[in-house]
Amino acid sequence: MAVTHKGAISFGLVHIPIQLYKTTTNNDISFHQLSKETHERIRYKKYCANCSKELTTKDIVKGYEYEKDKYVIMSEDELDAMKTPQDRTIHILQFTKLDDIHDIYYEKNYYAIPEQRAEKAYELLRKAMVSLKVVAIAKTVMKTKETLLVLSPMEHGILVKTLFYEDEIIPQPFDITKPKINKTELDMAKQLIQTMIQPYDATLYHDEYQERLKEAIERKIQGEQIIEPSHIPSDQSVLDLMDALKQSLMKNKKPRRKRIRH
Repeated sequence: MAVTHKGAISFGLVHIPIQLYKTTTNNDISFHQLSKETHERIRYKKYCANCSKELTTKDIVKGYEYEKDKYVIMSEDELDAMKTPQDRTIHILQFTKLDDIHDIYYEKNYYAIPEQRAEKAYELLRKAMVSLKVVAIAKTVMKTKETLLVLSPMEHGILVKTLFYEDEIIPQPFDITKPKINKTELDMAKQLIQTMIQPYDATLYHDEYQERLKEAIERKIQGEQIIEPSHIPSDQSVLDLMDALKQSLMKNKKPRRKRIRH
């Protein structure tokens, strides 16, 4: 597995060298764009608009447009040289309760894996956060962006979550009205929810569409025709809210166990 970021967690005067690894992988089937007539791959070329010359990666540099058609060039070496040792460090700024951070701020997750010589300091930090039921707010520079982080202790390690900054969050586009809900409706909605409460098990869920897509591709490879899945009739007629709640409760109602007489 490739390392996403190398650095160290800075905790007061404690220095914990770590590496970040992605927590997820993309299992989705990807398609290439092909010519409709020849089925040849569509290729995109990078070229200079002024000289119409095709360019390779080594011919391309990064430029910031400070005025119309005027750029200041920044090389990779210059960008890298701007990073101070502190920029490369995951510097803990404060500790807080996990519930204090709204879900809207979370972006990506990474595993923080310590170097062998830093395992004791790493475990000390993890165990202390677990004991106090807190997470750490930290900062580091990843690529060309100073990134806000949350260090969240898990049973077997520390999870690093990247956060959006406040100015990156787009406000909700429209106000949502709050119609009056009567007690009967609320009680029935709570009953329906209670019939569906159970411990979360991630292994129960999988991408069913991707599975059907893979099967369809395999059938086409074998020269078979794709048969459309049978459509299960669904009752999507508009129901009164109370009727919808009642029907949902009846559907989810668990059968009573018969008592065995001795």
